[in-house]
Amino acid sequence: MSVEIDEHALDGFDKGSFSALGETHDVYRIGSGPAVIVIHEVPGMTPLVAAFARKVAACGLTAVLPDLFGTPGRVPSNSYVLSSMAKACVSREFATFALGKTSPVTRYLRALAEQEHQRCGGPGVGAVGMCLTGGFALAMSVDPVMIAPVLSQPSLPFALGTSRRRAVGLSDHDLRVVKDRVNDGLCVMGLRFTGDPAVPKERFARLREELGDNFIGVEIDSSESNPWGYRKGAHSVLTEDYNDAPGSPTRSALDDVLSFFTDRLKPGN
Repeated sequence: MSVEIDEHALDGFDKGSFSALGETHDVYRIGSGPAVIVIHEVPGMTPLVAAFARKVAACGLTAVLPDLFGTPGRVPSNSYVLSSMAKACVSREFATFALGKTSPVTRYLRALAEQEHQRCGGPGVGAVGMCLTGGFALAMSVDPVMIAPVLSQPSLPFALGTSRRRAVGLSDHDLRVVKDRVNDGLCVMGLRFTGDPAVPKERFARLREELGDNFIGVEIDSSESNPWGYRKGAHSVLTEDYNDAPGSPTRSALDDVLSFFTDRLKPGN
C-alpha cells in the first residue's frame, strides 16, 4: 500500500512539543499574534489542515497545531481515514460513544491553550476543532482563556440513536460552566453541511437551545439540488469539501471564521 506524504505541507511551521497531565505531543506553530489552537480532523494533520492554519496566520494570529494522531503531511485516503478512526474509537482519550462525557484529551488541550496564551499574549485564545475533534473547542471553553471557540462539523459522540444525535459531547458539569460563560457574553460558532449524517441537525438545534443567540450556527446546503455542487455526504467545511470560489458558502464560512477570530483576539484592529 502506497503512502502519499506532502513533504512541503508544513513548510514554514516551527515544530516543538508540549507536555501536560502525563501526555506529550508534537506541536506545530506558524504566524505571530494571539493564539488559535487548530485541532486537526480525522485522519490527521493533512495538507489542507495546514493550509487552513496558514490562513489563520495570515490574519496576524499564531496558528498552533497539536499532533494528536496520524502522520503530519500525509494525504488522506480511505484506508488512512479508516485506520485513524479505528484507533480513535478504542482510545480512552476520545469519548466517541459516551453520553454526558467530555473527552479526556480536552484537558491536555486546555493546558496547551493556557501556555499559548502566556506565550502569544492577547486577550485570550481561539480554537477550532474539526470532525472527531469538532466539539473540543466547546469543551475548552470551560476556561476563561478561551474566548473564540469554533466547532467545525462536531461529530462526537457518534450520532447513533436519538439521544446521541442531540448530544454535544460535554459532561453536565462542563455544559453548565460553558452556559454560564455564554451568559457572560461568550459566543460560540458552529459549522456543518445540512446533509452530513455525522453532524445531524438535532445537534445544532440542541446547541441553539442551550446557548441561545450566542451560538452562531452556519449550516451549508448540501442537498442534491444545491447550487454549488457540494456532494450529498459533504463533511469537512474548512478542508476536504471546501470550495474557494468567491461567493461560495464555504468561502463565506471561512471568512466568517477568520473574522470571528480577529474580532475577538485582535479587538480594535
